[in-house]
Amino acid sequence: MAGAWTDADVERVRERIEGLVAVLPGVTSEESFGHVSFTLGRRRLAWLLVDHHEDGRLALCVKAPPGELETLLAADPVRYFTPAYVRHWVGIDLHNAEPDWPEVGALLEQAWRMLASKRAVAAYDAEHN
Repeated sequence: MAGAWTDADVERVRERIEGLVAVLPGVTSEESFGHVSFTLGRRRLAWLLVDHHEDGRLALCVKAPPGELETLLAADPVRYFTPAYVRHWVGIDLHNAEPDWPEVGALLEQAWRMLASKRAVAAYDAEHN
């Protein structure tokens, strides 16, 4: 592992993210190649990446609408980054900068809303508002 985090750090971050997605209907997590994928059905809304391609990061990559990444990068280029290989995703450094967990939760909910059915979103909103 190239980063300065421990296995306990990774587990703590994973548990925190799983707590955030637990309120999002239908989201499941699955470990794959040392990373954790968060999906809604067959569609991925986020990845917890551990030293992905030896980039030295403990990071979460979250699906986002066009322009979201640029807005977040302009506001905080230490915390956010451009993930490799995917367009319209936001990379969030979870180790080198203290995560803004409410913001992480909001980004995960936004990704869920992009993938969920209109019926699921309406039911969620009725339950949470």
